[in-house]
Amino acid sequence: MKSLSEKGLEVWFLTGSQPLYGDDILAQVAEQSKQVVATLNAASDLPIKATWKPVLTTPEAIKALCLEASANPNCIGVITWMHTFSPAKMWIGGLNALQVPILHLNTQANSELPWESIDMDFMNLNQAAHGDREHGHVQARLHMARKVVAGHVSDKNVTTRIAHWMRAAIGWHTAQNLKLARFGDNMRYVAVTDGDKTSAQIALGMSIEAYGVNALVDAVAAVEESAIDSLVAEYEKIFEVSAELKKGGARHDSLRYQASLEIALERFLEAGNFTAFTTNFEDLGALKQLPGLAVQRMMSKGYGFGGEGDWKTSALLRIIKSMTEGLKGGTSFMEDYTYHFGPGEPKVLGAHMLEVCPTITDQKPKCEIHPLGIGGKDDPVRLVFNATPAQGRVVGLMDLGDRFRIVSNDIEVVKPDKELKKLPVACAVWKPAPSLATSAESWIYAGGSHHTVLSTSLDIETLNDFANIASVEHLRISAATTSDEFHKEIKWNGAYYKLSSLT
Repeated sequence: MKSLSEKGLEVWFLTGSQPLYGDDILAQVAEQSKQVVATLNAASDLPIKATWKPVLTTPEAIKALCLEASANPNCIGVITWMHTFSPAKMWIGGLNALQVPILHLNTQANSELPWESIDMDFMNLNQAAHGDREHGHVQARLHMARKVVAGHVSDKNVTTRIAHWMRAAIGWHTAQNLKLARFGDNMRYVAVTDGDKTSAQIALGMSIEAYGVNALVDAVAAVEESAIDSLVAEYEKIFEVSAELKKGGARHDSLRYQASLEIALERFLEAGNFTAFTTNFEDLGALKQLPGLAVQRMMSKGYGFGGEGDWKTSALLRIIKSMTEGLKGGTSFMEDYTYHFGPGEPKVLGAHMLEVCPTITDQKPKCEIHPLGIGGKDDPVRLVFNATPAQGRVVGLMDLGDRFRIVSNDIEVVKPDKELKKLPVACAVWKPAPSLATSAESWIYAGGSHHTVLSTSLDIETLNDFANIASVEHLRISAATTSDEFHKEIKWNGAYYKLSSLT
């Protein structure tokens, strides 16, 4: 899967002015605008670069550039700055045509005022303080989903907030171009993993496509022995492979089968330009094992995954992985499996049947084989490890019928209270904010999914920015949450989204 640098993604920097000021002033505007972009791009935390565009002074030029930005596959958003006073009615046509996320930067070329030398020439040139308010008024009139950041671009807080928005724009770009392959349907009778795929494509852009599991069976059968040999050798270098799975071991063929599953999955997805997928233990066809190690490896390469046909969590995982690329920590498919109510501080043990991504650990994972007890197939090979302690969050995406909702919970991943000697799967133990009881009650009130994405890389501002871009409700459970107030927020939001759908 291509990295951000290989994809060539960029954000365009648009500067507003007007012809009234004359060529000399506009030349200064252009030069100072380039300096702002250079300062912005020098920041170490920006995931992609901002690309400077010529100063905009007419409605025709503004609309043409907004249309160009919307049509360019590499442009995933625009930053606007009104260096001088740019009458905002000039921007209406362009903003109405804009189809990519927008950040409004309320900045200026200088950080401090030249107190002793300031004159009207300086005042005429540096009018962003009120030029950006004119611009913001029209964006408010147009009901635009946008982010506003105020401050000088040399300020670390400013560039960090822009970086969060850039990552959210990357997530939106990912969602708009996401193709997901479902091998089989979702688990029978389960509500939350089901949903309206057409509504998901309308709201988020993602395309959900179904394949019979035997399409994967055929792909596995086509994998060459030499390719399996090479991948198994890689496993033995990077994992602590149990003796029975190593070459010459009694169950070496089981490891080779998971290798063939990984190779087949990656080839199938690459051929169809898919970046996410699902499986279902109830629908394995002629597969010999439930994909375990193979799925864990695919997630570690950046692919989205959802168990039991859960396409929403799979898509969300891919989106969050794209937004957090290059950051410390990791992101995985997860499920609140069971609770520890006490003694001591209550905690959640998160796991799944097999499929937890190794990016959330700094351990050298153990590669083992154990009975599954579900699915009726051969014992599957999997990676076993504990998640590394870190601050993070679990995030769920659900279909409410009339809209989509994101629910998140701030968590602290911790070490297990005692060694999990007999647990044959990868897991994470965490303390949910503000407490297990309030967290669980709030999540259930919100209709939250039982599958989630656990990330120790995702910043809450990036998630908020993504929800804003997507016009999707986001309910956050944090240290400040109470069950009563959260329950009220759900009701208030219901009224807001019902009324907003009528406009």
